[in-house]
Amino acid sequence: MTIEELKLEAVRTRRALLSMIYHAKTGHTGGALSSADIMTALIFKILTLDPANPSWEGRDYFILSKGHCVEGYLAVLAARGFFPTSELETFSSFKSRLIGHPNNKIPGIEMNTGALGHGLSISVGIAIGLKKDRKPNRVFTLMGDGELAEGSVWEAAMAASHYKLDNLVGIIDRNHLQISGSTEDVMGLEPLAKRWESFGWEVKEIDGNAMEEVVQALSSVPLKPTKPTMIIAHTTKGKGVKEMEHVASWHHGVPNQQLFEQAMSDFDFMERELYHE
Repeated sequence: MTIEELKLEAVRTRRALLSMIYHAKTGHTGGALSSADIMTALIFKILTLDPANPSWEGRDYFILSKGHCVEGYLAVLAARGFFPTSELETFSSFKSRLIGHPNNKIPGIEMNTGALGHGLSISVGIAIGLKKDRKPNRVFTLMGDGELAEGSVWEAAMAASHYKLDNLVGIIDRNHLQISGSTEDVMGLEPLAKRWESFGWEVKEIDGNAMEEVVQALSSVPLKPTKPTMIIAHTTKGKGVKEMEHVASWHHGVPNQQLFEQAMSDFDFMERELYHE
Protein backbone atom coordinates (compact mmCIF):
# COMPACT_ATOMS: atom_id res chain seq x y z
CA MET A 1 0.00 0.00 0.00
CA THR A 2 1.38 3.42 -0.97
CA ILE A 3 1.80 6.38 1.38
CA GLU A 4 -1.11 8.12 -0.34
CA GLU A 5 -3.32 5.06 0.12
CA LEU A 6 -2.32 4.82 3.78
CA LYS A 7 -3.17 8.48 4.34
CA LEU A 8 -6.59 7.88 2.84
CA GLU A 9 -7.07 4.79 4.99
CA ALA A 10 -6.12 6.78 8.10
CA VAL A 11 -8.92 9.26 7.37
CA ARG A 12 -11.32 6.33 7.10
CA THR A 13 -9.98 4.98 10.40
CA ARG A 14 -10.75 8.29 12.09
CA ARG A 15 -14.21 8.41 10.52
CA ALA A 16 -15.00 4.87 11.67
CA LEU A 17 -13.72 5.27 15.23
CA LEU A 18 -15.55 8.57 15.78
CA SER A 19 -18.75 7.04 14.42
CA MET A 20 -18.36 4.11 16.83
CA ILE A 21 -17.93 6.46 19.78
CA TYR A 22 -20.79 8.74 18.76
CA HIS A 23 -23.32 5.95 18.34
CA ALA A 24 -22.19 3.99 21.39
CA LYS A 25 -22.14 7.20 23.48
CA THR A 26 -18.83 6.18 25.02
CA GLY A 27 -15.17 5.94 24.09
CA HIS A 28 -11.63 7.24 24.47
CA THR A 29 -11.65 9.75 21.68
CA GLY A 30 -8.48 11.85 21.87
CA GLY A 31 -5.94 9.03 22.06
CA ALA A 32 -7.69 6.94 19.43
CA LEU A 33 -7.48 9.89 17.04
CA SER A 34 -3.85 10.69 17.88
CA SER A 35 -2.73 7.11 17.19
CA ALA A 36 -4.83 6.52 14.06
CA ASP A 37 -1.93 7.01 11.63
CA ILE A 38 0.27 4.59 13.60
CA MET A 39 -2.46 1.96 13.82
CA THR A 40 -3.23 2.25 10.12
CA ALA A 41 0.42 1.92 9.11
CA LEU A 42 0.96 -1.09 11.36
CA ILE A 43 -2.05 -3.14 10.29
CA PHE A 44 -2.04 -2.24 6.59
CA LYS A 45 1.70 -1.97 5.86
CA ILE A 46 4.19 -3.00 8.52
CA LEU A 47 2.99 -6.15 10.24
CA THR A 48 3.15 -9.55 8.58
CA LEU A 49 -0.44 -10.77 9.02
CA ASP A 50 -3.03 -13.02 7.42
CA PRO A 51 -6.64 -11.92 8.08
CA ALA A 52 -7.86 -15.32 6.84
CA ASN A 53 -5.65 -17.07 9.41
CA PRO A 54 -5.15 -14.78 12.43
CA SER A 55 -3.28 -17.48 14.39
CA TRP A 56 -0.78 -18.14 11.60
CA GLU A 57 2.57 -19.02 13.17
CA GLY A 58 4.43 -16.74 10.76
CA ARG A 59 2.64 -13.57 11.90
CA ASP A 60 4.11 -10.58 13.63
CA TYR A 61 2.64 -9.86 17.06
CA PHE A 62 0.99 -6.60 18.07
CA ILE A 63 -0.02 -5.64 21.61
CA LEU A 64 -2.06 -2.47 22.18
CA SER A 65 -0.83 -1.52 25.64
CA LYS A 66 -2.95 1.64 25.69
CA GLY A 67 -5.98 -0.62 25.49
CA HIS A 68 -8.54 2.07 26.27
CA CYS A 69 -7.95 3.47 22.75
CA VAL A 70 -9.32 0.31 21.19
CA GLU A 71 -11.68 2.08 18.76
CA GLY A 72 -8.96 2.76 16.18
CA TYR A 73 -7.62 -0.78 16.54
CA LEU A 74 -11.05 -2.28 15.86
CA ALA A 75 -11.58 0.05 12.90
CA VAL A 76 -8.35 -0.97 11.17
CA LEU A 77 -8.79 -4.69 11.90
CA ALA A 78 -12.26 -4.60 10.35
CA ALA A 79 -11.05 -2.63 7.33
CA ARG A 80 -8.18 -5.10 6.88
CA GLY A 81 -10.67 -7.99 6.77
CA PHE A 82 -10.32 -9.65 10.17
CA PHE A 83 -14.06 -9.33 10.81
CA PRO A 84 -16.99 -7.61 9.03
CA THR A 85 -17.02 -3.81 9.18
CA SER A 86 -20.75 -4.00 9.93
CA GLU A 87 -19.87 -5.38 13.38
CA LEU A 88 -18.36 -2.00 14.32
CA GLU A 89 -21.95 -0.80 14.72
CA THR A 90 -22.27 -3.02 17.80
CA PHE A 91 -19.40 -1.35 19.69
CA SER A 92 -20.07 -1.28 23.45
CA SER A 93 -23.62 -2.61 23.04
CA PHE A 94 -25.14 -5.45 25.06
CA LYS A 95 -23.53 -8.84 24.32
CA SER A 96 -21.15 -7.34 21.71
CA ARG A 97 -17.63 -8.72 21.67
CA LEU A 98 -16.45 -5.23 20.68
CA ILE A 99 -16.02 -3.80 24.15
CA GLY A 100 -14.13 -0.78 25.46
CA HIS A 101 -10.76 -2.57 25.57
CA PRO A 102 -9.05 -5.19 23.36
CA ASN A 103 -10.71 -8.59 23.61
CA ASN A 104 -8.87 -11.64 22.27
CA LYS A 105 -12.13 -13.24 21.20
CA ILE A 106 -11.82 -10.88 18.22
CA PRO A 107 -9.69 -12.16 15.31
CA GLY A 108 -6.40 -10.29 15.13
CA ILE A 109 -6.23 -9.34 18.82
CA GLU A 110 -3.53 -11.23 20.73
CA MET A 111 -4.20 -10.15 24.31
CA ASN A 112 -6.82 -8.49 26.46
CA THR A 113 -5.27 -5.22 27.63
CA GLY A 114 -6.40 -2.19 29.54
CA ALA A 115 -4.54 -2.23 32.84
CA LEU A 116 -1.96 0.34 31.83
CA GLY A 117 1.74 -0.49 31.95
CA HIS A 118 1.39 -4.19 31.15
CA GLY A 119 1.71 -4.24 27.37
CA LEU A 120 5.48 -3.93 27.20
CA SER A 121 5.94 -6.73 29.75
CA ILE A 122 3.68 -9.01 27.71
CA SER A 123 5.60 -8.10 24.55
CA VAL A 124 8.95 -8.82 26.19
CA GLY A 125 7.72 -12.29 27.13
CA ILE A 126 6.56 -13.01 23.58
CA ALA A 127 9.84 -11.71 22.14
CA ILE A 128 11.90 -13.90 24.48
CA GLY A 129 9.84 -16.93 23.47
CA LEU A 130 10.39 -16.22 19.79
CA LYS A 131 14.14 -15.85 20.36
CA LYS A 132 14.27 -19.18 22.20
CA ASP A 133 12.41 -20.86 19.33
CA ARG A 134 14.73 -19.14 16.82
CA LYS A 135 11.75 -17.65 14.99
CA PRO A 136 12.00 -14.47 12.88
CA ASN A 137 8.61 -13.04 13.97
CA ARG A 138 8.62 -9.52 15.40
CA VAL A 139 6.71 -8.01 18.32
CA PHE A 140 5.31 -4.48 18.31
CA THR A 141 3.59 -2.70 21.18
CA LEU A 142 1.91 0.71 21.24
CA MET A 143 1.96 2.56 24.55
CA GLY A 144 0.49 5.82 25.73
CA ASP A 145 2.84 8.38 27.24
CA GLY A 146 0.70 8.64 30.39
CA GLU A 147 1.22 4.97 31.21
CA LEU A 148 4.99 5.43 31.38
CA ALA A 149 4.52 6.40 35.03
CA GLU A 150 3.92 2.70 35.73
CA GLY A 151 6.95 0.95 37.19
CA SER A 152 6.27 -2.25 35.26
CA VAL A 153 7.15 -0.40 32.04
CA TRP A 154 10.68 0.20 33.23
CA GLU A 155 11.13 -3.33 34.56
CA ALA A 156 10.21 -4.54 31.07
CA ALA A 157 12.55 -1.98 29.52
CA MET A 158 15.47 -3.40 31.53
CA ALA A 159 14.58 -6.97 30.62
CA ALA A 160 14.31 -6.18 26.89
CA SER A 161 17.80 -4.70 26.87
CA HIS A 162 19.26 -7.47 29.04
CA TYR A 163 17.98 -10.17 26.70
CA LYS A 164 19.02 -8.24 23.57
CA LEU A 165 15.52 -8.30 22.08
CA ASP A 166 16.08 -6.73 18.69
CA ASN A 167 12.83 -8.43 17.59
CA LEU A 168 10.92 -6.04 19.87
CA VAL A 169 9.63 -2.60 18.81
CA GLY A 170 8.01 -0.22 21.27
CA ILE A 171 6.03 2.79 20.05
CA ILE A 172 4.98 5.65 22.32
CA ASP A 173 1.99 7.76 21.32
CA ARG A 174 3.58 10.95 22.66
CA ASN A 175 0.60 13.32 22.59
CA HIS A 176 1.70 14.98 25.87
CA LEU A 177 -1.77 14.71 27.45
CA GLN A 178 -3.46 12.22 29.76
CA ILE A 179 -6.83 12.18 31.47
CA SER A 180 -5.78 14.61 34.21
CA GLY A 181 -3.79 17.03 32.05
CA SER A 182 -0.27 17.46 30.75
CA THR A 183 2.00 14.47 31.24
CA GLU A 184 4.73 16.83 32.39
CA ASP A 185 2.49 18.18 35.15
CA VAL A 186 1.27 14.75 36.26
CA MET A 187 4.61 12.90 36.12
CA GLY A 188 7.40 14.45 34.07
CA LEU A 189 8.84 12.22 31.36
CA GLU A 190 11.49 14.35 29.73
CA PRO A 191 14.18 13.86 28.60
CA LEU A 192 12.25 10.83 27.33
CA ALA A 193 14.60 9.68 24.57
CA LYS A 194 17.62 9.79 26.88
CA ARG A 195 15.75 7.77 29.49
CA TRP A 196 15.07 4.95 27.03
CA GLU A 197 18.62 5.12 25.74
CA SER A 198 19.90 4.80 29.31
CA PHE A 199 17.91 1.56 29.57
CA GLY A 200 19.74 0.19 26.54
CA TRP A 201 17.22 0.87 23.77
CA GLU A 202 17.88 2.32 20.33
CA VAL A 203 15.57 5.33 20.02
CA LYS A 204 14.12 7.30 17.11
CA GLU A 205 11.80 10.31 17.39
CA ILE A 206 9.27 11.01 14.64
CA ASP A 207 6.12 12.94 13.82
CA GLY A 208 3.55 10.25 14.56
CA ASN A 209 0.89 11.99 12.48
CA ALA A 210 3.09 12.15 9.34
CA MET A 211 2.51 8.91 7.49
CA GLU A 212 5.80 9.10 5.60
CA GLU A 213 7.79 9.29 8.84
CA VAL A 214 5.75 6.56 10.53
CA VAL A 215 6.27 4.11 7.66
CA GLN A 216 9.95 4.95 7.24
CA ALA A 217 10.71 4.45 10.92
CA LEU A 218 8.72 1.23 11.31
CA SER A 219 10.16 -0.19 8.09
CA SER A 220 13.71 0.32 9.41
CA VAL A 221 13.54 -1.83 12.53
CA PRO A 222 15.56 -3.06 14.23
CA LEU A 223 17.43 0.20 14.33
CA LYS A 224 20.47 -1.61 15.73
CA PRO A 225 21.23 -5.34 16.01
CA THR A 226 20.98 -6.80 19.55
CA LYS A 227 19.05 -3.76 20.83
CA PRO A 228 15.28 -3.27 21.24
CA THR A 229 13.83 -0.34 19.29
CA MET A 230 11.76 2.50 20.73
CA ILE A 231 9.90 4.86 18.39
CA ILE A 232 8.77 8.04 20.16
CA ALA A 233 5.91 9.24 17.95
CA HIS A 234 5.02 12.86 18.65
CA THR A 235 1.31 13.22 17.96
CA THR A 236 -1.63 15.55 18.55
CA LYS A 237 -4.34 14.43 20.94
CA GLY A 238 -7.64 14.50 19.04
CA LYS A 239 -5.85 14.72 15.66
CA GLY A 240 -8.22 15.30 12.75
CA VAL A 241 -11.04 16.97 14.69
CA LYS A 242 -10.06 20.61 15.19
CA GLU A 243 -12.23 21.17 18.26
CA MET A 244 -10.62 18.20 20.02
CA GLU A 245 -6.97 18.81 19.19
CA HIS A 246 -4.65 19.54 22.16
CA VAL A 247 -7.59 19.32 24.61
CA ALA A 248 -7.06 17.01 27.60
CA SER A 249 -10.80 16.72 28.33
CA TRP A 250 -11.22 14.83 25.05
CA HIS A 251 -9.24 11.93 26.52
CA HIS A 252 -12.69 10.41 26.98
CA GLY A 253 -15.78 12.00 25.50
CA VAL A 254 -18.62 11.83 23.02
CA PRO A 255 -19.23 14.57 20.43
CA ASN A 256 -22.67 16.11 20.21
CA GLN A 257 -24.59 15.89 16.95
CA GLN A 258 -23.30 19.21 15.61
CA LEU A 259 -19.66 18.38 16.28
CA PHE A 260 -20.05 14.85 14.92
CA GLU A 261 -21.62 16.05 11.67
CA GLN A 262 -18.95 18.73 11.28
CA ALA A 263 -16.20 16.15 11.79
CA MET A 264 -17.77 13.82 9.21
CA SER A 265 -17.91 16.71 6.76
CA ASP A 266 -14.26 17.50 7.45
CA PHE A 267 -13.30 13.87 6.85
CA ASP A 268 -15.16 14.00 3.51
CA PHE A 269 -13.09 17.04 2.57
CA MET A 270 -9.85 15.31 3.59
CA GLU A 271 -10.71 12.30 1.44
CA ARG A 272 -11.42 14.49 -1.59
CA GLU A 273 -8.14 16.32 -1.11
CA LEU A 274 -6.20 13.05 -0.92
CA TYR A 275 -7.91 11.69 -4.04
CA HIS A 276 -6.63 14.73 -5.94
CA GLU A 277 -3.02 14.45 -4.75
